[in-house]
Amino acid sequence: MQDTEAIVNAANTSLLGGGGVDGAIHRAGGPEILEECKKIRVRQGECPTGEAVITTGGKLKAKYVIHTVGPVWSGGNQDENLLLAHAYRNSLTLAKNKGIRSISFPSISTGAYRFPIHNAAWIALSTVRDFLKEHDFEEVRFVLFSDGDLKAYEETWQKVSGE
Repeated sequence: MQDTEAIVNAANTSLLGGGGVDGAIHRAGGPEILEECKKIRVRQGECPTGEAVITTGGKLKAKYVIHTVGPVWSGGNQDENLLLAHAYRNSLTLAKNKGIRSISFPSISTGAYRFPIHNAAWIALSTVRDFLKEHDFEEVRFVLFSDGDLKAYEETWQKVSGE
């Protein structure tokens, strides 16, 4: 787990945990995370794709978990790019509004939701870069699943940053 104030969970719309990283975060954080997610569901229902909600970090090192729902890749004709950008931007906005200064992101939607990694990396990196032009954070991390994902993000960053 990460040493940032908040970690972002690539959640599903139910907010009730699931497989992969989502389930691991819920298990490691303990029942407090699930209880807060249930309260959010009572208040607002499921979390729509592209939106984000915040809970305690429970037993995690991170004080907060920001749960965001990325899009399922359906070939690129269902506003997937826009929805993925919203997931990153809405997560950052929640963090900023809560006074959070450091945050860790996964590569949202690139696992079970099959978003192409280079496309997702471009959206993630350019959205975060643009947000940081207007808002200060001490640290934004990307925590990636594999060496292949890391390589895709490094290659994409060179293009996004012009380096």
